[in-house]
Amino acid sequence: MSERLKLKKGVTYPNENPPSCSRTHSSIHIRPITIGAWERTYQDEAGQQVRSVVIFADGYQSIANYNALTGAFISTNGGSWVLEGNTMTETVEFDTKTPERVGTEVKFEVAITDSTLAIIGRDMIMTRVDDGAPGALAGAWLMSGRVRDGEIQARDTSRPRKTMKILSGTRFQWIAYNTETKEFMGTGGGTYTTVDGKYTENIEFFSRDDSRVGASLEFDYALKDGDWHHKGLSSKGDPIYEIWSVRK
Repeated sequence: MSERLKLKKGVTYPNENPPSCSRTHSSIHIRPITIGAWERTYQDEAGQQVRSVVIFADGYQSIANYNALTGAFISTNGGSWVLEGNTMTETVEFDTKTPERVGTEVKFEVAITDSTLAIIGRDMIMTRVDDGAPGALAGAWLMSGRVRDGEIQARDTSRPRKTMKILSGTRFQWIAYNTETKEFMGTGGGTYTTVDGKYTENIEFFSRDDSRVGASLEFDYALKDGDWHHKGLSSKGDPIYEIWSVRK
C-alpha cells in the first residue's frame, strides 16, 4: 500500500491522487477515499456465484449481495459510517440476515488503496468500481415527498420508516426499512446513468420480484433547490413523481 497523508481528521488519502470534492452537499469539502462503489464476486457455501456491491456516500453506506448469474436477491445491510485512521465504525440501520444488529455499532480495520478495499482479518477484498463519478446524483437521499394532482405531499424524513436511495457515480441501491421495528420492506439496485435530464436505472437485483432483473427504467430528473425531482413510470408501469432530499 502506498504511503498515506492525513488531510482531515479521521480520513486518510493516498499521496499521489488528491481527492475530489463532493457534489451533493452545498459546502465544498474533501471527499474520503472510500466514496464510490466497490464490488467482489465469490462462490458461497451453496456453490452459487455471489456478487457483493458496496456503495459509500458521504456518511452512509450499503452492501447488497445477489446471485451474479440470475440476480436473485440474497441479503443487504447498511447504515452510517465513520472512518478514523484505519478503523471503520458502522452504525447499522438495516440488516436482512441479522436484524438484531440494527442500532448497534460494528468496528473493523480496513486497508484501502486507489483500487482495493480490504477488511483486515477477513477473506474480503473488494475492487473499486467508481469514485463517485460520473453520475450527477452520487450521494445518499431520502424520499421526502410525492407530487399528486399537482400538489406536493411532504414526508417527514426523521421518522423511523425510511426509504433511502444511495448512489455512487455508476451504481444505485434503494432500501425501505424501519430503524425502530428493525423491519425490512424491500430493496433493489444496479447501474444508472444521468444524461440530458434523463435518469436511467438498469436493474440487477430486486428483492420483491426477480422477474424485473434485466429491465431498464428511464425517468425525467431535475435538481430543484437541492432536491431531486424524479418523474416517470414505476417498475409496475404506474406513473410516479417523487421528491428526494440529500441525507444529512
